[in-house]
Amino acid sequence: QVQLVESGGGRVQPGGSLRLSCAASGFTFSKYTMSWVRQAPGKGLEWVSDINSSGENTYYIDFVKGRFTISRDNAKNMLYLQMNSLKPEDTAVYHCARRWDSTLDPGRQLLGQGTQVTVSS
Repeated sequence: QVQLVESGGGRVQPGGSLRLSCAASGFTFSKYTMSWVRQAPGKGLEWVSDINSSGENTYYIDFVKGRFTISRDNAKNMLYLQMNSLKPEDTAVYHCARRWDSTLDPGRQLLGQGTQVTVSS
């Protein structure tokens, strides 16, 4: 079964940190670029970060640059997102995705069920 399962979300105060994890199964994880996307309350899905198949190249939306770090462990089929200096605007459901393409129908892409991140004092 092809699936992505996220974990690690929670409630944190502004300035705090969280580490999200995503367990991949059912496909050759090491061959794919992987992505994190998020959906804030009342908004659509927003791409956050990509990491290429080897983990050598990473990309971020400007708003999270310098605060978030994406990484992967191909031996364990795991994707991670280290989030530091969290802001209330980071509150969202975070999903991992296989090679997210914002031009394509989200329903036709492999996307996990998501993990809630709430940043609030």
